[in-house]
Amino acid sequence: MTATEPRPADAPPRWDLTPFFPSLDSREFLGLSEEVGAEVGRLQRRFDELGVRAGEPLEVTDAVVATAEEVVESFNRLLTRMRRIGSYLYGHTTTDATDAAAAGALSRYQASVAPFATLDGRFDAWLARLDLDELIARSPVAADHAYALQRGADAATHQMTEDQEDLAAELALTGGRAWAKLHADLTARLTATVDGEVLPMSVVRGLATDPDPARREAAYHAELEAWDGVTVPLAAALNAFKGEANVLNRRRGWDDALAPALVNNGVTPEILGAMQEAVVASLPAWRRYLRAKAALLGHADGLPWWDLIAPVGTPKRFAWDEATSSVRGAFASYSGRLAGLVDTAVADAWIDAEPRAGKVGGAYCMSVTDGVSRVLCNFDGSFDSVQTLAHELGHAYHNLNLGERTPMQRNTPMALAETASIFCETIMVQAGLAAVGDDVGGRLALLDGDLSGACQVVVDIHSRFLFERALSTERLGGVLSVERLRELMLDAQDEAYGDGVDPRWRHRDMWAVKGHYFTAFYNWPYTFGLLFGIGLYAEFQRDPDRFRAGYDDLLSATGLGDAAALAARFGIDVADTGFWAASLRVLTDRIGEFVDAAGSSDLTDS
Repeated sequence: MTATEPRPADAPPRWDLTPFFPSLDSREFLGLSEEVGAEVGRLQRRFDELGVRAGEPLEVTDAVVATAEEVVESFNRLLTRMRRIGSYLYGHTTTDATDAAAAGALSRYQASVAPFATLDGRFDAWLARLDLDELIARSPVAADHAYALQRGADAATHQMTEDQEDLAAELALTGGRAWAKLHADLTARLTATVDGEVLPMSVVRGLATDPDPARREAAYHAELEAWDGVTVPLAAALNAFKGEANVLNRRRGWDDALAPALVNNGVTPEILGAMQEAVVASLPAWRRYLRAKAALLGHADGLPWWDLIAPVGTPKRFAWDEATSSVRGAFASYSGRLAGLVDTAVADAWIDAEPRAGKVGGAYCMSVTDGVSRVLCNFDGSFDSVQTLAHELGHAYHNLNLGERTPMQRNTPMALAETASIFCETIMVQAGLAAVGDDVGGRLALLDGDLSGACQVVVDIHSRFLFERALSTERLGGVLSVERLRELMLDAQDEAYGDGVDPRWRHRDMWAVKGHYFTAFYNWPYTFGLLFGIGLYAEFQRDPDRFRAGYDDLLSATGLGDAAALAARFGIDVADTGFWAASLRVLTDRIGEFVDAAGSSDLTDS
């Protein structure tokens, strides 16, 4: 379908960005973009006047308190405007990789605000000079932003000199950010030929849930062939990004590539270690699930990659209206406020769900203005894509609860950013299992839909974590070839999936597929979010009224404390392996139910 052809009436929707700006060339957009660039410049000069930078310890005087409050208020005002502009541009570039005007505007905007990163670092270094406890005691503004200020002061211990940080921020435009954009542009434009039909990569990957096994296999082979054509530039991009990250980590005094991601997420090595220990202990159960599914689909040596998320049983296919209705119904079982968010998202055109050429794959949710989001997904009618919709609307609900927080207060670590999204997915699964009743085929399909998604977050994410650990280490010694990247990816998949996946048919180029590698260790927080969300749902089941009374407040506070402190509100100890094991048992119990149902079912893939 070309841009000029009419869209089918039942096509999944595209979102509406005009409530934020009428167009890229509108007076409103151009004016605010210019104002924001000028405001960054004014703030630079003001920092110089006030002496906001690294230095010797500084007494907390009235003037220092006034400076801190002025900077916090300036940052919040500027970040609000930056979020609106940046989200608007990202909304254009991720839905149409051929939009040269949007790409150019994004490039100019990023250049105009690049110095803000240096200002942020200078403020952190200035905070490190102060007795923060005294500042917080003397300033209500500082007290309201205590966690953000403390994180900033702690981050200052891993800064280069001011000039070096300024240079790094400027070079990022032609370094890390540019390599990430190259990945996004190449993958958004990539096509593959399946059964003689040229399709966008997002559509090809969506065929993994097609009911026709021959179609799924054809899509897998076509996808690998398509990646073959772009692995060289994508390997160059990944090598350059990781090389830059390693240099900056060394210069900033980090002795481990993972350490900055842990600090940024408010998670200690002990917490991550406890979670990983539980994950590794659960892997045999996941392999049992994969082998049972393989047998159900007629495979003797584990699942081939193209059948990892293949439908089994009698899966329901959803039209778009059915999908939104199902999500709304499930959300209503928790609260009217959560269900009402679905109504708002549909009525106000928050969602871009239609797969099409030039649009990025996957899904995301972005906050644009206070309480208002935009959700991108690639809807294909499967239960998995309905789950994805619920997941992303969970993020939107989180954004709604963060709506009255300032930008500095709502800066949520990714490990906690998945809390509402996973909770909403869990609600969907519970509602689906309750509704399916005694329909064996329907129950098998629902169990598999849930488990295949969870398997991606537990097992596949574990493989990605292992891959990135190996990549970051080997990159210290030089550039990795396409062949070596593939070896590391296959080794990681072997360690994670074991005999659950047929070794002849893994996915050697998953390192090229995922843009997550262009944010350091953007993998394990998904597992954290899944298992934390399941743990929260268990608390909801134990005492629904008490949980509802505190849950929205928890979501509104995810930028106000670290993971351990926020989890403790519900009596959860995230440093205890037992907590993670208990969440995983919810999933492994479902594996047992799936295996029993699969063994007694005469449903086969045909």
